[in-house]
Amino acid sequence: MAVIYDRVALIGLGLIASSMCHAIRRAGLAREIVGYARSAETRATAREIALCDRVTETAAEAVAEADLVVLCVPVGAMEAIAAEIGPHLKPGATLSDVGSVKRAVIDAVAPFVPAGVHFIPAHPLAGTEHSGPRAGFAELFDNRFCILVPVAGSDPAAVARLADLWRGIGSNVDEMDADHHDLVLAVTSHTPHLIAYTMVGVADELRRVTDSEVIKYSAAGFRDFTRIAASDPTMWRDVFLHNKDATLDILGRFTEELFALQRAIRLGDGDHLHAYFTRTRSIRRSIIEAGQDTDEPNFGRSKAKKT
Repeated sequence: MAVIYDRVALIGLGLIASSMCHAIRRAGLAREIVGYARSAETRATAREIALCDRVTETAAEAVAEADLVVLCVPVGAMEAIAAEIGPHLKPGATLSDVGSVKRAVIDAVAPFVPAGVHFIPAHPLAGTEHSGPRAGFAELFDNRFCILVPVAGSDPAAVARLADLWRGIGSNVDEMDADHHDLVLAVTSHTPHLIAYTMVGVADELRRVTDSEVIKYSAAGFRDFTRIAASDPTMWRDVFLHNKDATLDILGRFTEELFALQRAIRLGDGDHLHAYFTRTRSIRRSIIEAGQDTDEPNFGRSKAKKT
């Protein structure tokens, strides 16, 4: 593919940013990739593995003359970094992000976006339980969705250009309103993660009683909960603090469903349980048919490739 942006600046060098580096290079979509991370250790690691063409000591230096700037930091850090880099963004540049919440990001970042800079929030629906600059791999985004969330007045040409970049690194691209995005993700990602954290926490309490048998005899279902619960705690703390309403709404619905299942089990209502499990099984089949997972053993997952 042809070069889409001359210079891309990635602020934050974790799993998503490092995977973007590899994927952009794979497709030849930028002439230069510049990176910055708050941690000196992360910057040193990025230099050691030659993750970016340049790794800078400040965020302001990283975004200077960049055509695309992508904020790859936890949602709670968006406001501070936007305030820091805002004065250094060049006119005509596009500013985007990869946050799992969109309304809170828009509210935090938009006040610091200078006139003439295109602010186009985004969210790639891809990830693993690994983090850091060594965790990235080019295939992370292949056949996964990236949701663009243009704000009022977004330039259609700038939106189309950013969409081309995400398609170029392997993603399917959709657009959504911020509030709708946050509700959808509360169902598909945020609440499942919260439930996984809770289940692993409950199992840890049980493990103390059963002398480690919960860990020793973990079956696939519990193993999968632990994989999800291994995700970056800072990122998920910020997700729940910044998507409260949608998450609480879906948690309320989940609680109602759980109570109904409890009642069916208590009453021995096998018909209700069978019908419920049949319906939910069909949702799993729909996910496979949509190409978002496979029906291979171990939920179609393989170990994340390391740099």
